[in-house]
Amino acid sequence: MHHDPIITFVGLIPGLNHLPVYTANAILISLIIIIMVLVGTAKLRKGSPEDNLIPEGKFSIQNLLETMVEMIVKLISDTMGAEKARDFLFIIGSLVFFILPFNLSGLIPGFAPPTDNLNTTVACALSVFALTHYFGWKEHGAKYLRQFTGPFLWLAPLMIPIEIIGHLARPLSLSLRLFGNIMGDHLVASIFVMLAPLVVPIPIAFLGLFVAFVQTFVFILLSMAYFSGAVSHDH
Repeated sequence: MHHDPIITFVGLIPGLNHLPVYTANAILISLIIIIMVLVGTAKLRKGSPEDNLIPEGKFSIQNLLETMVEMIVKLISDTMGAEKARDFLFIIGSLVFFILPFNLSGLIPGFAPPTDNLNTTVACALSVFALTHYFGWKEHGAKYLRQFTGPFLWLAPLMIPIEIIGHLARPLSLSLRLFGNIMGDHLVASIFVMLAPLVVPIPIAFLGLFVAFVQTFVFILLSMAYFSGAVSHDH
C-alpha cells in the first residue's frame, strides 16, 4: 500500500534510512525490544535459581517483563485452560511483545507504527493461520481434516467450501482489523495535533494508548480462539 514519505527517527540512522519507513521502524523497535529482554534477563543468567525467585524491591526491566509474562500466562490459562498455557506461551507472548510495542510507537513523535502497514499485520495474521493448522494437525493427525467435512460425510460437498472460506477469512479479518484501527488512530492523532498542537495531544495520546492495548488484546484473543478450536476434541 502506498504512503507518502514520512520523516522519522530512522531517517537519521545509517543503514536504516535506505529502507522503507515502516520496515526501518519495525527493525529499530525490534532491536529496542531485544535489548530490553537481554537487559531484563541478565540477572537470570548470573544468579542462582533460588535468588531469581525473589523479586527486586524496586522497579526494573526484569520485574516489568516478569509481570507481563505472568499476565499472558494467566490470560492463556483462563481462555484455553491451564494445561495449554505453556504450549502456547511462546506464540501468544511473541505476538504481545511484537504487536503492543509497535502499536505504542505511534504515540511517540518521530515514529511510524509498523502496524500502520498491511505488510506487518498480514505477516502476523498469516503466522497465526499457519500455526493454527500446525497445532490442529499435531493434536489430531489426519482426523483434523474431519472438521472441514462437517458432522456427516454426505454434507462434505457443502461444508468443505464453507469451511475453507471461513478459515481463509481469518487472516484477512485479523490483518485488516489491526491495520485499520491503528492507521485510523494514527491519522486522527496526526490531524488533531496539526490543528491544535498545544491542547489536543494529551487526550489524543490517552485515546491512542487505549487503542494500542485493545487492538493487541483483540488480536491475541481471536488467535487463542482459533488455536483452541484447532486443538479441541469437542468437534
